[in-house]
Amino acid sequence: MSEKVKRYRYLALICHIGLLAWMALWYLVLETSMDYSLIFIFLVYLLPLLLPLWGVIKAKPYTHAWACFIVLLYFLHGITVIYAEPQYWLYASIELLLASGMFIGCSVFARLRGQELGTSLPKLSKVMEDEKAYFEKQHHKRKQSDANNEDAK
Repeated sequence: MSEKVKRYRYLALICHIGLLAWMALWYLVLETSMDYSLIFIFLVYLLPLLLPLWGVIKAKPYTHAWACFIVLLYFLHGITVIYAEPQYWLYASIELLLASGMFIGCSVFARLRGQELGTSLPKLSKVMEDEKAYFEKQHHKRKQSDANNEDAK
């Protein structure tokens, strides 16, 4: 693993664990009015971050890629809290910073590590070129088969 890839891996890992710890701290310690039950806090704010944690710790590119979708929920949550509850702007800003770091780290790590492992997606132009060649070959075979059937009659 190259140094550049390692940097993004550590950015993703540190921000992931940081966001998990921050959400627990915010809703279990800093929040003075318990508007939500502990089960709700766990299910909505903590569990989604726990799902990809093992794969992120193990540096699996695929897990990093789908963790990007999960972290967008926290980004949206932070934006909404800043707008709807201005008294929590500092808490939400920390959440946004950690969510942004996790998103950048996960997405770039998944891309670069996938390229290193040779599992990256091919360019669309290459895929289209291969498909065109395949279907032209199939079309040519069909024409030959039809011509052979006509000759047999």
